[in-house]
Amino acid sequence: MVAGRSRRAFLGSAGAAAFASFLPGQSLAAEPSKGAGRQRGRALQPFGFVIHGGAGTIERSRMTPEREKAYRDKLSEALLAGFGVLNRGGGCLDAIVASITLMEDSPLFNAGKGAVFTSAGTNELDSSIMDGRTLKAGAAAGLKRVKNPILLARLVMEQSPHVMMTGEGAETFGAQKGVEMVDPRYFHTDERWQQLQRIKEAEKNPPSKKSRLEREAPPFNEHKFGTVGAVCLDRAGNLGAGTSTGGMTNKRFGRVGDSPIIGAGTYADNETCAVSCTGDGEYFIRSAVAHDISARMGYGGKSLEQAAAAALEKVGRIGGTGGLIAIDRRGNFAMPFNTSGMYRGWIGADGRPHVLIYKE
Repeated sequence: MVAGRSRRAFLGSAGAAAFASFLPGQSLAAEPSKGAGRQRGRALQPFGFVIHGGAGTIERSRMTPEREKAYRDKLSEALLAGFGVLNRGGGCLDAIVASITLMEDSPLFNAGKGAVFTSAGTNELDSSIMDGRTLKAGAAAGLKRVKNPILLARLVMEQSPHVMMTGEGAETFGAQKGVEMVDPRYFHTDERWQQLQRIKEAEKNPPSKKSRLEREAPPFNEHKFGTVGAVCLDRAGNLGAGTSTGGMTNKRFGRVGDSPIIGAGTYADNETCAVSCTGDGEYFIRSAVAHDISARMGYGGKSLEQAAAAALEKVGRIGGTGGLIAIDRRGNFAMPFNTSGMYRGWIGADGRPHVLIYKE
């Protein structure tokens, strides 16, 4: 079940209040026309930056104080990395890359260094990024040697005529452009390896030998953890979004989820909003969640809060779980999820990072 109305109202109002009040005397009423970009002589606007580190079965009872602190510290660091770019007047895409690369380098998240394992015992990474000002987008999927997939996704967007590249072709393009490549063993972490082994062991037990409770509530849900993402409104009034993931534990046959799919896991349009999703990718693809939020705003006149909640409710109706972060051109933001927790946070021009993990 999606978080209740009171919670969504809190998140929506918190976002509006947070980002609209950082610069006294400033107003977000002067919105840029589509494609306007940075304008000379125009007053700098308040900015907002929101991130997530994945949604899933994240409960206080299963979290040690040390591990919770590690997540809070890394999420705060990622927020401050984006803030540093934006506070200097930098653009949203630079802020997104700065934040996501930091999370990709951490084994805490299912992205980059902390990517989960496929059924074959390999790591396959996906990423995407989108510019709300131009509607340009870039994505890369099935990567095995790229240290920071978000960098390759941006290169696909900015230095190729394409939107998506996959596998060896994407890596060849990245190598030609100077993207850092690593030995596939770089992505091996013992925690992720043990997650795979536990799932494989569970698969050996025929369903008939399991209780009804075991069949309906699988004990290992780590595959839903850790996808990272960022959405941003910069001082020029431009929106951007980026997402990076290691996919799904025990995935097979070259499976690709929603994270590198523009319109499903990532979307940005200056006219409406920027969105990054996390959760059961198959359901987010089928619901075109990221674009659905933008469409509900652009065509239906819904607020960001209303559109985000409705899009996630649609995912829930067809059996999917997860969450998303979104920000609109006025600085309102939403962070709904229908799981027990989602690593998430936001920061504005006052430079104070705010991090949440559980249902607050």
